[in-house]
Amino acid sequence: MHRRLLCLTSLLPCARPSSITSVFLSSPPPIALYVPSQPTASFSSSTSLASATSPKTASAAAAAMPAMKTLSLIGSDEVSLEIKDPVDPTALEQARAIVSELRPSGPSGPVEAGKLLEVAKRLGDVPSDHAGSYTVSKEECKAAFDGLSDVDRASLIRIHDRVKAFANAQRRSVVDVEVDIPGGKAGHTVSPCAAAGCYAPGGRYPLPSSVIMTAVTARAAGCGRVVLASPRPAPITMAAAHISGADVVLRVGGAQAVAAMAYGIDGGGGGEAIPPCDVIVGPGNKWVTAAKSIVNGRCGIDMLAGPSEVLVIADKTANAEVVAADLIAQAEHDTAARAILLSDDSALIERVDGAVTEQLASLPEPNRGTAAEAFKNSFAVLCDSVDQAIEISDHIAPEHLEIQTENAAEVANKCANYGGLFVGEGAAEVLGDYGAGPNHTLPTGGTGKYTGGLSVFNFLRIRTWMRVDDAEKSQGMVDDSIVMARLEGLEGHARAAEARSLTKEPAYKSKA
Repeated sequence: MHRRLLCLTSLLPCARPSSITSVFLSSPPPIALYVPSQPTASFSSSTSLASATSPKTASAAAAAMPAMKTLSLIGSDEVSLEIKDPVDPTALEQARAIVSELRPSGPSGPVEAGKLLEVAKRLGDVPSDHAGSYTVSKEECKAAFDGLSDVDRASLIRIHDRVKAFANAQRRSVVDVEVDIPGGKAGHTVSPCAAAGCYAPGGRYPLPSSVIMTAVTARAAGCGRVVLASPRPAPITMAAAHISGADVVLRVGGAQAVAAMAYGIDGGGGGEAIPPCDVIVGPGNKWVTAAKSIVNGRCGIDMLAGPSEVLVIADKTANAEVVAADLIAQAEHDTAARAILLSDDSALIERVDGAVTEQLASLPEPNRGTAAEAFKNSFAVLCDSVDQAIEISDHIAPEHLEIQTENAAEVANKCANYGGLFVGEGAAEVLGDYGAGPNHTLPTGGTGKYTGGLSVFNFLRIRTWMRVDDAEKSQGMVDDSIVMARLEGLEGHARAAEARSLTKEPAYKSKA
């Protein structure tokens, strides 16, 4: 039987300009249950996720279905994808103003050290009475590391080591290449950019894990200089900077941090001069995202990310308490976070909903309030089958995709679009957050359809080269180039090729 459930609690779409792509309810959902009188159509990328359904038996079905407590239950055809600009227009305007203020000498100049500290104080990155520098010294970072408890220090070291091992393996996976071409050789070289800028949020909670994920990956790629920026850095953040090998730690955040890393700091007034970075990576708020969009092109960036997401595909074999815990873990990130459950078992959805409600009640503040607000943006879908759940998931392309089903590996292999994949009940997304090895900086809002998460490849340049040693053996390439250039109407190209020909006189030498 083809089954669809429409929203049982009122939930309106949440407009979040910082999200690249938002899963939303295509219309304000009626408080009713719709069961199709005919089988729903199969999903394709050119249609909605399921065909329209008949509401003829809605009232009877709704009466038989218990109301959900926390999760909103919607039908598969209610899931749609809205493409949005990843940059909040208001945040972009504010970020532009900040960047301009930091560079009074004009668009070609670096950030002025005095202005950076002034803005950092005004925006709360450092206390208003802060008399020190905009940087944290290496000695302070080492002292923070030494000051950790034995348990915390050992955990930080182990997380660092696992992330480093994985990043090193990634680096080894791409190598220089050389092949034969007519008359010579061609190839590519793999080399790191010189300077990496890494951002670690310092808002609601300190995120030392983001320090490790960004700085350690840059080091594994081979970057010679690593600059870390984090507003109001907590001791654990500074300790993570120490073990990750950051060369410079900026105690600033937001657009001002991105500008400082992109354009460099002049070091005026006794401050430390910092050269521009070649690439800037790491998660951040809407001002960080806006500023990354401004500097993109001046330097490289990893991605323009929106709020965090988790999607769990689960069947009747899943542990409802574990699924609920994973949904809550993602929801507590931010009020705009999104937790999604897809299942072919209505009883499992009901059990998860009950477990979410129960576990939320015991969560401390401010986590509970944040997660509860995030669940207003979240939902569950009762699917006809696990295969339909996979189709919906591929349409959404979630940042984190968990598979908690029978034959989880088999199901996982069918999934095409996601940022990070977590296979089986034991592979909790939180283990990925805290250093199983793969990076936790992942594409959000559907961008997993065309890109992946942060890796050593963000810091590497693959540059091609060619060399001709035997002009006679290269003549076939020369002749082909002459022909193609004239087919494209590029006479100058043709003549440049003719200058290498051993049989044809270049046109520029012929008499008119």
